[in-house]
Amino acid sequence: MRLMDENQDSKYQIELFSTPKGLYVIDSPIRIKILSLLREKERKFDEIVELSGKAKSTISEHLKKLYDEGIIDSRPDPEDARKKIFSIKSEYLGELSREKLFKEDLKQYVQTYLESDGSPFEFFRLLFQTIRVSLIGQGLSVDPILHDAGVQVGETLYPSLEDPDETKFMENIARFWKSHQLGRVEVKSIEPLMINVYDCFECKGLPFLGKTACAFDTGLLKALFSAHYKKPRKVTETKCYATGDDYCEFIIE
Repeated sequence: MRLMDENQDSKYQIELFSTPKGLYVIDSPIRIKILSLLREKERKFDEIVELSGKAKSTISEHLKKLYDEGIIDSRPDPEDARKKIFSIKSEYLGELSREKLFKEDLKQYVQTYLESDGSPFEFFRLLFQTIRVSLIGQGLSVDPILHDAGVQVGETLYPSLEDPDETKFMENIARFWKSHQLGRVEVKSIEPLMINVYDCFECKGLPFLGKTACAFDTGLLKALFSAHYKKPRKVTETKCYATGDDYCEFIIE
């Protein structure tokens, strides 16, 4: 592991990236800004300079270091071979807060399992939530990893749920969620396509986080609907138990 220790007093989040060379911990505000821009889409050098608000020499120096470390990649600009277009090459693993977010008593999760009469389902929920709450409590977000895992599961699961009829496809999804105790799915609207999930396995029971927490479900739904419509779909969670709501809400764009 290599630690990039520039600007240790920064209030920015620390971000984790994985490359063939190893795990990189990024805590430079400038690099975090550059990488956040590149996670959205590939960008030209001048665009990065403009959006970052930094000098060309500063951005050039950081881009070179990120390139040398295998975190980003570049290619010639087809409109001007003298210039480059940059993109993310590494895997974004998540972020690490400089401070522990909260201290959560994990005994309550064990108690929930004991009160369920030893239900195997509740035991797996116990495992999932205690691991996740422990990580969150230490300031570590693994949402990108959960999202990617959801995408992979969704791509594998799609053939067993697919149906050319959209209504039947939705019913298959709802049936799967119910039979596997992942929650109760309801279609709230068609335009835009909005899905509500009640009793969500992923987040119900988590402490209040102030932000949505269903990264796995978001990735899963993204893969399912991208395969169904045969083109990429964006899935955004707008409500969540972790934000104090009584259900989770997903919009498929």
